Amino acid sequence: MIYSRLMFVLAIASLGSAAAEEPAALTAVPFEKVHIDDRFWNPKIETNRTATIEANLHQCQVTGRIKNFAVAGKLTAGKHEGMLYNDSDVYKMIEGIAYALASRRDPQLERQTDAIIDQIAVAQQPDGYLDTYYTLVEPQKRWVNIQHGHELYCAGHLIEAAIAYQQATGKDKLLQVAQRLADHIDAVFGPDKRHDASGHEEIELALVKLWRATGERRYLDLARFFLDTRGSGQGRRLFGEYAQDHKPVRQQREVTGHAVRAMYLYAAMADVAATTGDRELLDSLDSIWRDVVDRKMYVTGGIGPSASNEGFTVPYDLPNDSAYAETCAAIGMALWNHRLLLMTGDGKYADVLEREVYNGLLSGVSLSGDRFFYVNPLGSKGGHHRVPWFDCSCCPTNIVRYIPGMGERAYATRGNELWTVLYMGGTADVKLDGGPLKVTQATRYPWDGHIELKLHPASEMTFDLKLRVPGWCHSATVSINGQKASLPEAKHGYLTVSRTWRGGDRVTLDLAMPVERVYADPHVKADVGRVALQRGPMVYCLEGTDNDGHVRNLCLPREAELTSVFQPDLLGGVAVLRGDALRVTEDDEGRHTEPVAFQAVPYFAWDNRAPGEMVVWLPEKPELAELPGQVGEQVGDVRVSASHCWTNDTLAALADGRLPAASSDQNLPRMSWWPHRGGDEWVAYRFEQPRKISSTAVYWFDDTGVGQCRLPESWRLLWLDGKEWKPVVLKAGQAYTTEPDRLNHVDFAPVTTRGLRLEIKLAPAFSAGILEWQTQSP
Repeated sequence: MIYSRLMFVLAIASLGSAAAEEPAALTAVPFEKVHIDDRFWNPKIETNRTATIEANLHQCQVTGRIKNFAVAGKLTAGKHEGMLYNDSDVYKMIEGIAYALASRRDPQLERQTDAIIDQIAVAQQPDGYLDTYYTLVEPQKRWVNIQHGHELYCAGHLIEAAIAYQQATGKDKLLQVAQRLADHIDAVFGPDKRHDASGHEEIELALVKLWRATGERRYLDLARFFLDTRGSGQGRRLFGEYAQDHKPVRQQREVTGHAVRAMYLYAAMADVAATTGDRELLDSLDSIWRDVVDRKMYVTGGIGPSASNEGFTVPYDLPNDSAYAETCAAIGMALWNHRLLLMTGDGKYADVLEREVYNGLLSGVSLSGDRFFYVNPLGSKGGHHRVPWFDCSCCPTNIVRYIPGMGERAYATRGNELWTVLYMGGTADVKLDGGPLKVTQATRYPWDGHIELKLHPASEMTFDLKLRVPGWCHSATVSINGQKASLPEAKHGYLTVSRTWRGGDRVTLDLAMPVERVYADPHVKADVGRVALQRGPMVYCLEGTDNDGHVRNLCLPREAELTSVFQPDLLGGVAVLRGDALRVTEDDEGRHTEPVAFQAVPYFAWDNRAPGEMVVWLPEKPELAELPGQVGEQVGDVRVSASHCWTNDTLAALADGRLPAASSDQNLPRMSWWPHRGGDEWVAYRFEQPRKISSTAVYWFDDTGVGQCRLPESWRLLWLDGKEWKPVVLKAGQAYTTEPDRLNHVDFAPVTTRGLRLEIKLAPAFSAGILEWQTQSP
C-alpha cells in the first residue's frame, strides 16, 4: 500500500481468487428501494442536495445547454452555445434529478424535467442520431472526430439518465430516445461495420446498463465490441495512452493517461467481466487496480496528479499543492470500485469507495451546494476556491448525479445474503431468495462507529447478514438483541451473522474510531517526513481560519496527543481533531518553535469559510515547515524554495530526477514563475547537511506556441557561505547558457555549503520555468 499504519490496510487478494471463492456476483439494492435519512453524514448535505440540483438546473439554462436542444429541434431560433460536449451536462443533471425524485417526489421539479426531455426528444434526428453540436454546427462531420468529438460520450450519459429517470418515475420517453440512439450507434459501429473505439469512454458501461434494463443482448455485444476494439490497430488509428488506446485492454497492466477516461473504461471492463467471467479482463483489472491504489492514489482518494493530461504520470508522483485530482476522477474511481465490490464481495474495494465518497469526491461541492471544485489539491496557500460554474462543467454535473444516488451504495444482496456496503441511516426494502425484508439503519457514521440495524422480514426467515468491517478499523464488536455475538473472524472485510431472523431483531455493530496517523510510502517524495491525520473514513486537514491564519508553518511531533470532539455548529456538524503542534519561526539565529493548540477539520469541508492556507500533510520536524511568505517544498533532505511558483506547478519537480523529452515537455511536473514576466527571480536549494558541490545543470522550460514561458535572458549560481550568498567561481571556458532541449551545465570551483541559489533574469514580457535542476559533487 502507498499509505501505511497507522491507517488502513487493504487485503492483498486478486480479483481472480476472490471471484473464484464466491459463487456469484452481488447485486446492489436499487436506489429507488433505499431511502437515506435527511442527516446522512451531515445535515447540510441533504439540505443542499436540492441546492446543488437547482444550481445545475439554473446554470444549464443560462449557459444555453438546455436551449441547444430546442434550437436543434427547431422549436426556437438560435445557434449552438458552449462546448461540443455540453449535452452530457444536461443528461447528468437529469440522472441526478431522477435519483432525487426516487427519494422524494417533487411535482414541480418533475414537470421541469419532463419539459427538458420533450426538447431532447424533438432534437433527435430521424435516423436516431442525437448530438446538438454536430446537428447545429457541423452536420457533415457526424462520427468523423471519434477521438475528440465526444458523441459516444454524450450518448452514454443520455442512456444512463434515461434508465435512471424511467426507474425513478416510470416514464419511458427519454428511454425510448436513448434506445433509438443506441440502435443508431449499433447500425454504425460493429464487427462488420465501422471499427473504432470511443475517444472518451462512457458508452461502454452505459450499453451494459441498457442491456440490463431492456434485455436486448445486442447492447451488451456492442459494449464488448467497443472494449475489444480499444488498443487494436486493425483498420483504425490508435488514440494512444491518453485515451487508454495504446494496447488491447486485456493486455493493459498499468493505469495511464486521462484519469476520468481510465475510470470509466475500467468500470465498463468490470461490468463485462462480471457478466461474462472473462478471465483476461479480470487479470487486467487486478493489475491496474494495484497500480492505482498502491502507487498512484492520494490519501484522500484523489487520482491523477497532473494538470497537463488531467491524469496519471509515474508511480509515486503525488505532489500536494499542485495535485490535480479532478472531482470527476474521484467519482469514476468510486464507480469502478463499487463494481469491483459487487463482482468479488471483497471489502477492500468498499474501502476505496468509502475513501472517495467521504474525502476526494465530496470535497468537490461546497456545503451551500452551489459552488464546485474541478481540482482538489491537498495543500493551498490561500488561492484555491470553489466557483459556481466552469466552461467545462463536467464536475458539477457529475456531483449532482452521484450524491443523490448514494442509496444504491448502502446494501447489496446475493441469494439469501444481505451485505452492508456504506453505512448510512435510513430504510431499505430488500428482496432475498427467502422473501422480502425491510431494513432500518440508525447511525451517526462517520462521526461515530455505532451502527444499529433493525431487520423486519415478512415472516421468520433464515439468511446471512454480512457486516462490513472497514480496513481502517482494528476492533469491531457485534451484538444481537443486546447480547454480544461470537462470530467467525472477518473474511475479505466482512463478518457473517447466520441465523433465523424474526421481525424486529436488532443488530449492533461498533467500530473503534481512534485518531490515526498516516504515513506515505517513502517513494512519495512530497510526503517524506510528513504525517496526515485520519479518523474513521475521514481524512483531515488544517485550515488557517482555525489556526491563527497560518498552518504551513506548523509541525506535529510524533509524540503529540490527539483527540476528537464533535462540533454540531461547525460546518454543518463535524468531528474535529485537536492537539498541540509546534509553530515554527526563523531569525538570524535559526529556526525556533513554540507550542500551539491546533484544530483539524474533515478535508471535504475545507474552503467553506474564510479563505486561507490549508494542508493535509504536516511535517513532523521544524526543518520541513514553510514560513509565511516563503514559497517552498521539501524533497527528501533538500528544501526547495523560490521567489514565486505558479499554483499549478510544483517546486518538487526540480529535484525529482526526471529528465524531460524536450523543453516543451508538458507531461512532466515543472516549476515556473508564471504569471511573473520580465524582472528578476530566484530559486534555491537548502541542504540538511553541508555538501561539497562543483557543478550544476539546469533544464529550462519553454512552452512557445502554448503559453508565455520562454528561455530566460540570463542566470547565475550563488552558494551560501555562512549567512551570505556569494557567486560561484566558474572554471575556465564555462558560461551560463540558456539552450533549449538539454541540460545547461556549468563547472565551478568546489564549494562546501548548505545552500545553492539560482538568480534568473526573465526575458522581457515573458515568464520562465525549470523542469530539472541537478547538482554534482567533485
